[in-house]
Amino acid sequence: MNNPTGARLSLKAVLLLTLPPLLWSGNAVVGRMVAPLVSPMTLNLLRWSTALLILLPLAPWVLRRGSPLWGQWRRFALLGSLSIASYNALLYLALTTSSAMNVTLVAASTPVWMLLIGRLFFGTPIGLRQMGGAALSIGGVLLVLCRGELDVLLHLRLVAGDLYMLLASVAWAYYSWMLAHPTPESGPIRSDWAAFLLGQTVFGLVGAMGCASLEWTLTDARMIWGWPLALAVLFIGVGPAVLAYRSWGAGVALAGPANAGFFMNLTPFFAALLSAAFLGEAPQAFHAAAFVLIVAGIVLSSRR
Repeated sequence: MNNPTGARLSLKAVLLLTLPPLLWSGNAVVGRMVAPLVSPMTLNLLRWSTALLILLPLAPWVLRRGSPLWGQWRRFALLGSLSIASYNALLYLALTTSSAMNVTLVAASTPVWMLLIGRLFFGTPIGLRQMGGAALSIGGVLLVLCRGELDVLLHLRLVAGDLYMLLASVAWAYYSWMLAHPTPESGPIRSDWAAFLLGQTVFGLVGAMGCASLEWTLTDARMIWGWPLALAVLFIGVGPAVLAYRSWGAGVALAGPANAGFFMNLTPFFAALLSAAFLGEAPQAFHAAAFVLIVAGIVLSSRR
């Protein structure tokens, strides 16, 4: 498969792009497990505060005066807002009303949004084959949204968490295209993965703090601290945050956003296995049908 920029998949790219779906599916399962212990915006803030503590010793130079980060603060603020403050916060919010399996299946629509955003904002054309693939994938997402019942779809009775995840998928798609189109000035930062992620984290945490503050001000927020929550925060701060973002950025650079988007469809597969093992959420027939539609659509969309 080739993406619009002509990048080819290599074994290294495949390995780099397979690790994030595994870790992100674990993130969804863990987020679902600790939902009764902590509010979603607070969990997102705890996750990225942990990531900040890990990244600071690895690339402190990027925050010093004279760093190229400050000349590009608008770009890094947007990157951090799309990924850290928007995507992750919406994901944890979605998990309060939807299952980990549903959330990851809806997130599998991300490659479709990548095609649309690539066309609208980055001038990448969409062919008939890609349009057909997009229709199949959207059909799979609709199947998840209606829980396999046409009557639900006709009466538009949607679970809020699924809609939050759709918004998160759009944010992630635009974020991935920005990764694939770096500015010349970002060279010194992009050459150091820890500095690049730290720059995003610093600005993203500003938005995450704002969301958590509103959560504690306007809602019945909660945080029941103990070993279960502490271990969960450590896992999501190290694995799905630092390691997954590092691998995703490197994989997108090698394979391009269109090819990288295909690997997002591994997330519901891993989530189904982990949900069955840890949450007792056995997959249903409509989950399997939706997964087949989504994968078929992305495979069709990714071929030229």
